Amino acid sequence: MTDDGKYEAVCSRDARFDGEFFFAVATTGIYCRPSCPAITPKRKNVRFFPTAAAAQGAGFRACRRCRPDAVPGSAEWNARADVVGRAMRLIGDGVVDREGVAGLAGRLGYSARQVQRQLNAELGAGPLALARAQRGHTARILLQTTGMQAAEIAFAAGFASVRQFNDTIREIYAATPSELRAARPGPAARFGPVGAGDGAAGIPVRLAFRGPYASAHVFDHLGDQTLAGVEEIVGARGSRTYRRALRLPGGAGIAEVGEAPGTGGWLECRLHLADLRDLTTATQRMRRLFDLDADPYAVGERLGADPALAPLVARRPGLRAPGAVDPHELAVRTVLGRHVSPAKGRGLGEALLAAYGEPLETPSGGLTHLFPRADRLAEAGLSELHMPDARRDTLRALGTALADGTVRLDAGADRDEAEKALLDLDGIGPRTAGYIRMRALGDPDVLLPSDEAVRTGMRQTGAEAVDAEAWRPWRSYAMHHFWLAAADRDTSDEHDTRERPEKHQAHHERKDR
Repeated sequence: MTDDGKYEAVCSRDARFDGEFFFAVATTGIYCRPSCPAITPKRKNVRFFPTAAAAQGAGFRACRRCRPDAVPGSAEWNARADVVGRAMRLIGDGVVDREGVAGLAGRLGYSARQVQRQLNAELGAGPLALARAQRGHTARILLQTTGMQAAEIAFAAGFASVRQFNDTIREIYAATPSELRAARPGPAARFGPVGAGDGAAGIPVRLAFRGPYASAHVFDHLGDQTLAGVEEIVGARGSRTYRRALRLPGGAGIAEVGEAPGTGGWLECRLHLADLRDLTTATQRMRRLFDLDADPYAVGERLGADPALAPLVARRPGLRAPGAVDPHELAVRTVLGRHVSPAKGRGLGEALLAAYGEPLETPSGGLTHLFPRADRLAEAGLSELHMPDARRDTLRALGTALADGTVRLDAGADRDEAEKALLDLDGIGPRTAGYIRMRALGDPDVLLPSDEAVRTGMRQTGAEAVDAEAWRPWRSYAMHHFWLAAADRDTSDEHDTRERPEKHQAHHERKDR
């Protein structure tokens, strides 16, 4: 996209590009999101930046009106498999705050200097600057949603000192921490987290997304796979709340996300954390679970160009491909669910949780445990699970590979290498490895042609496998459309069975013969 094209997006206040780039105004020293409602500046006064950190590094402060720090992330980082995309996912997960630039570089397999150079070249900011921008956003959330002392917030947000915290807040927001707290937005504010009180009831966070968001499908998808003890969905359809226990670097946590999207484009979330330093990590992992950084406009444009997919895209705008908050858990549960019904798979998961899960110090509603660690499963007998011995061996092998790093499924893992390592394990085939790649690693470009429901959906819609290359890099979304098309057919068949039982029975008799 050229700078002139970006300026056109700014002139039209096009929210589709929020998070994809930022613009700054030289005459005011402020940077904004493309959809900022303020008067459009003259073209000669505008500069464009790929990240908020780059704008901050150039000396611009965040606009108080459009709150550019609260935009959804760029879908580019999910689609890209190169070192820059992997680095951005790791920085979002808080790796720089926990392990430093050396830790980030080690995970990527590059030197710290190489990572610094590549990020600066593409994003206009290095890993420290990107992490600093993220810490500033975390600090703002805590200032405006809790009654914590500034010194406590400084260390909870990841700053090394109170002075560093104060300087960063002044540079990013042109305000002191006290002034930023006093400017707390009201409950009807369009952008950013809002809240009051001391945070005892959890930290409220607004999880922003771009474009339409098919929340009902996401909640249905999660509801079909809910593992009692770790997850639960409460409430009536349309106003459901998804709740789950989180294993975080600093301790356990509980997340609650509401189904009904906010009018400004967000999902209401509340995080209960044993260690507030996990706020950034918990937020990013919930964003991955709900696929909130997706670009539904790009997905719709690409898939809608296929005549077979176009009606599906029009029927379900904003369809998402849910990810995972715990990649290890997702991988284990995927193996548990192979070759059995969903109900049987959940039963096996509950048996595994009861035998090897870690009880929460304080249970909350139906949430009682954290999912078992991979290293514990590596040595487990698994006799509590009613399954073939070969699958028990596969589970133990997977636990060992996850624990010793043979299989890496963290936010910055190389997706091709991870899939190959999974396939090297006895008992894991292409369909299982591909599903883990899609959800645990958040790959938006996975298609499982051997999946029966995918084949059914493709037959139902007239889609052809030879056209799949044209769906790149969004084949995961195409697969979700096919799954739903297959489910729609099943629902229609059930209706026909009730209306015309004789015809339905005859169909099965022919099938049996």
